Amino acid sequence: MQKTITFAIPCYNSAAYMDHCIESILEGSDYAKDVQIVIVDDGSTKDDTAMRADLWQARHPDIIKAVHQENGGHGIAVMAGVKAADGVYYKVVDSDDWLDIFALQKLLETLRHFIEFDTRVDLVITNYVYEHVEDGKQNIVDYRYALPRGKIITWDKIGHFNMAQNLLMHSLCYRVDILRAGGVPMPSHTFYVDNIYAYVPLPRCKTLYYLDVDLYRYFIGRGDQSVNESVMISRIDQQLRITRVMMHAYHLYDEVESVKLRSYMVSYFTLMMAVCSVFSRLSDKPDAMDNCEELWDELKAYDIRMYRRARMGAVGTATNLPTKAGEKATIGIYRVAQKLVKFN
Repeated sequence: MQKTITFAIPCYNSAAYMDHCIESILEGSDYAKDVQIVIVDDGSTKDDTAMRADLWQARHPDIIKAVHQENGGHGIAVMAGVKAADGVYYKVVDSDDWLDIFALQKLLETLRHFIEFDTRVDLVITNYVYEHVEDGKQNIVDYRYALPRGKIITWDKIGHFNMAQNLLMHSLCYRVDILRAGGVPMPSHTFYVDNIYAYVPLPRCKTLYYLDVDLYRYFIGRGDQSVNESVMISRIDQQLRITRVMMHAYHLYDEVESVKLRSYMVSYFTLMMAVCSVFSRLSDKPDAMDNCEELWDELKAYDIRMYRRARMGAVGTATNLPTKAGEKATIGIYRVAQKLVKFN
């Protein structure tokens, strides 16, 4: 049977929570045989992740495939899932997250319809929900004012995405051939590669569809989580590395034909540069600011138009204020945005 979709679950020492993730997909799909789950054990050593992956495959050999590899990091595990996928579509679900059952049913119904009628849709977008464990609150990210609902469109039909509406890995379901066509440049042993995944393939997607359901449940609150602010600051070198990869993926003004897609990607990249600037200021690493300025200089040499848009626009100006007083103001602006958006 042709697989409608492959859900890839990258796992690294994930034994404590991976079962919940897997069960949410199995139950939401009603154990459908056209659904595939690829569990990628990324060289786990501290628990029984590898054994659990094999047990899940043994229980449901028609649905679940276990892949084992040497530790390469999240991005390498994501691409191992792409290689192993038998589905027409591909979606990544991190091992500490889960999918909503009713939303998943709607997604499967939609994808099956596209396949049955040979309707090519390169990218399906759904909502995601931040599940904040510290206060039990939810923050839903939807695209109702940025995208028309329930229509197959091209990028020229998209609207304006506000700062809280970037298309992240949690919201994306690509056709697998889009990911394979040009590859996705994932660096090894690096966090925050989801930004590359949500950026580089976009110009290859010629058609997209917004399904307005709250599918992805994004767990926020574990102390060692990669999106914990203190962890992000300690990994500023990895933020810089990811942003550099995104920079060199495109000369946006020359290589992205759709004006609206280009505008979106420029805004996304600008926010990435802003994150680098803010976290470099918050970091206690002595070379953090120097490394950040090197990245800005590299951007200026690589593409002057991208540099001007990122550095001299409102976001770039607010996150790169000069002097000590300006640095405090920049951090203050970031704190306000953090409370409004609740992004970590």
